[in-house]
Amino acid sequence: MNKELRVAAINDLSGASRCSLTTALPIISAMGINCCVMPTALLSNHTGYSSFFFEDCTNQMQEFSDKWENLELHFDCIFSGFLGCAKQIETVEHFIDKFADEKTKILIDPVMGDNGEIYSTYTDEMCSKMKRLVKRADVLTPNLTEACSLCGIEYAGEHPDDRTLIQICKKLLELGAKSVVLTGCKCENYISNYVYSGNEGRKYSSELIPKYFTGTGDVFASIVCAMITKGKSVFEAVEFATDFVHRAASYSYSIGITVNEGIAFEKFLGLLTAQI
Repeated sequence: MNKELRVAAINDLSGASRCSLTTALPIISAMGINCCVMPTALLSNHTGYSSFFFEDCTNQMQEFSDKWENLELHFDCIFSGFLGCAKQIETVEHFIDKFADEKTKILIDPVMGDNGEIYSTYTDEMCSKMKRLVKRADVLTPNLTEACSLCGIEYAGEHPDDRTLIQICKKLLELGAKSVVLTGCKCENYISNYVYSGNEGRKYSSELIPKYFTGTGDVFASIVCAMITKGKSVFEAVEFATDFVHRAASYSYSIGITVNEGIAFEKFLGLLTAQI
C-alpha cells in the first residue's frame, strides 16, 4: 500500500476569510495529503476588514506539539506561515527539531510585510529570529518586501529586473534556504513568481488581474507545499501553482468577488485532485 503523506500546517485561522489555514486545509487535503493544522492565532476574519476578533494561540502551540509527540506523529512536510511573536518563531524551530527527519520537507512562508512595508507588529527581534528560521527552509516563499528585509537591503520596488531578482535569491540562499520562490513580482501587465534552486532560475508569469485579492499567496504556498510533499520539484510546483492561482483569480474577478473575500478556489479543486 502507498504510504499516507502528512503535513503540519502552522498558521493563523481566520474563520470567515479565504486565507491562511482556511485555504491550506482544503487545498492540501484535495491533493490527497493528511493536513494537520496548528493555529498560531484565531480570528473571526482577517485583519483587512474594519473589525475582527483575535485570540493569540502562542501557549496552545506548545500544547499541540506535546500532544502530537505523544501520538508519535510523523510529518512529511512542515509548512510555516504567519507567526505573531518571537516566541512563536522559537516554537516552530523547536517543532522542526522534534518532528523533522532527513526526509521531511520544510516550507517557510515568512509573513512579514507587503508593498515595501514591514508590518507594524513585526519587531526587530522577530526579524532576527525569522532569519534564523529561514536557515531551515527547503523552500522559502517570500514576497519582495519580505525578501529584501531578510537580506537587509532596500526594497527593490514593484518592477525589479531579472538581474535584481537573481541577486536577491542568492542572498537568501546564503542565509541557508535551499530553494527560493520570490512571489508576486510585477512587470507591466504580468505578475510573476521567480524560482531559484540548484544554480538555476526560472520565472513563471501570468496576466495581471485588475484586483489584488487577499490570501492569494496562501493559496499559492499551499499548492507548492502539497506538490513538494508529493515529490515534485519546486519548479513543477510553482508552475502549477501559478496557473491555478491565475485561473481562480480571473474567475473571482469575473463574478465580482470583493478583494477581502479572497479568490474563489473552490470551483477549481478538481484540478488539485487530478494531481493525486
